[in-house]
Amino acid sequence: MPEISKLPHPDREDIELTAVLFALSDDARLALVRELAAGPQDMVDCAALGTDLPKSTKSHQVKVLREAGVVDSELRGRNRRLALRRADLDARFPGLLDAVLTANDRP
Repeated sequence: MPEISKLPHPDREDIELTAVLFALSDDARLALVRELAAGPQDMVDCAALGTDLPKSTKSHQVKVLREAGVVDSELRGRNRRLALRRADLDARFPGLLDAVLTANDRP
């Protein structure tokens, strides 16, 4: 079994609205959050963020989401497992995540 380690994440009570909104303001980060809304993803070399961005950019996008408290990123060797922190976000900002995720679904 691969070694599992945890990167630093803000505690639920330390998640700030401005940081969340900033993290979700980027199209690439928002696309990843929409994918994660369906469930956790295993990422190998940040492949889940598409192929048109450099690896360093993809890693930065995940870091912004993690530091804002939007995603949980768990290292597993050279891979990582990403999960949306839906319960934490819903507890801090009820309705925000659903509003953001469905914004393009409205007429």
